[in-house]
Amino acid sequence: MLSRRVVVTGLGALTPIGNTLQAYWDGLSNGVSGSALTTQFDTSKFKTQFSCEVKNFDPTDFIDRKEARRMDRFTQFAIVSTDEAVKDAGLNDSVNKDRVGVIWGTGIGGLHTFLNEVTAFVKGDGTPRFSPFFIPMMIGDISAGLISIRHGYRGPNFITMAACASSTNAIADAFNYIRLNKADVIVTGGSEACVNEAAIGGFNSMKALSERNDSPETASRPFDLDRDGFVLGEGSGALILEELEHAKARGAKIYAEVMGCGLSADAYHMTAPHPDGLGAINVMKYALEDAGMKPEDIDYINVHGTSTPLGDPQEIKAILNVFGEHAFKLNISSTKSMTGHLLGGAGAIETIACILAIHKGIIPPTINHFTDDPAFDPRLNLTFNKAQHREVNAALSNTFGFGGHNASVILKKFVE
Repeated sequence: MLSRRVVVTGLGALTPIGNTLQAYWDGLSNGVSGSALTTQFDTSKFKTQFSCEVKNFDPTDFIDRKEARRMDRFTQFAIVSTDEAVKDAGLNDSVNKDRVGVIWGTGIGGLHTFLNEVTAFVKGDGTPRFSPFFIPMMIGDISAGLISIRHGYRGPNFITMAACASSTNAIADAFNYIRLNKADVIVTGGSEACVNEAAIGGFNSMKALSERNDSPETASRPFDLDRDGFVLGEGSGALILEELEHAKARGAKIYAEVMGCGLSADAYHMTAPHPDGLGAINVMKYALEDAGMKPEDIDYINVHGTSTPLGDPQEIKAILNVFGEHAFKLNISSTKSMTGHLLGGAGAIETIACILAIHKGIIPPTINHFTDDPAFDPRLNLTFNKAQHREVNAALSNTFGFGGHNASVILKKFVE
């Protein structure tokens, strides 16, 4: 392991259960569901009529009106959460901005912009009247670009795109760039905004989404016998990763230390997880190896836990393989039961959940559990329905994406 240590000095969140970091944590620790009937478009003809939307969000509360109109919703989310994280970290003009980078994650990018522009063209007379901002609003990398422009950060700047593992990949890259002395500070995380006709219709056609329209607030049911698919969410999570000595020199507060990351591929199927959980097994082993830690060192796992019939059992199978008997001493929870699935933004807000669990000594719950699934060993502590108090010295976050992309990150309580 390289000698440069990497710590987390700032956090920001904009989620379906809270529009600030504190509101997000309050929602997590109190088991709040962010799922409700969708408001952004008419869902009457769709099989799924609900989602986990960001609520009461007006971008002009944070961004100049003209600038906001030139950003897709996923970029607006990115700007707001990174503003909060930068402020939380106390980053100011005294830092060397040549050594501050932005590595962001998004799974799809500007789908709202793409849908709106193409729909307008199809409904028109065939004359191309596309907005000159169509392409720069749609492309995923514009999020990292605009974050850097807003703050003047001139270090490494790019996005990662690995479906639902995108923002965990971004965090892993940020961690490694700092370890490799390519930067001192990286603004990282991810955002997604895909609550629209194209995404709901597309995921419905795959039979991936829950169709529990009679009870949207309980539709995301990870590990429950009656789970019937994931709930689409939107939002953003931002983290400030910083080299330890740099953070100490400017008197920054430290939430946690990033210990290691793992990346792997299932190499199996376009959308289904490996039936033996092989990719998930490997990615957790790689993360532990990178961190120089043993399975017994982990106290909490924030699982990918999407509430799908196939995905949940394979992840638990992988955890049992990697952790053995220690699996029964872990707290395991899926915060997607509350936030829904933020796709490329999921890893960011779930890594934040791990960091706050370490910081607060509270494990956020897996809500909406009604019926035990005999496929899951009852000795597992899946933290059903209510948060649990526990000292958390180290936590692991898993994210898995279509295409067989797997990413894990390990955080630990900071000790000098």
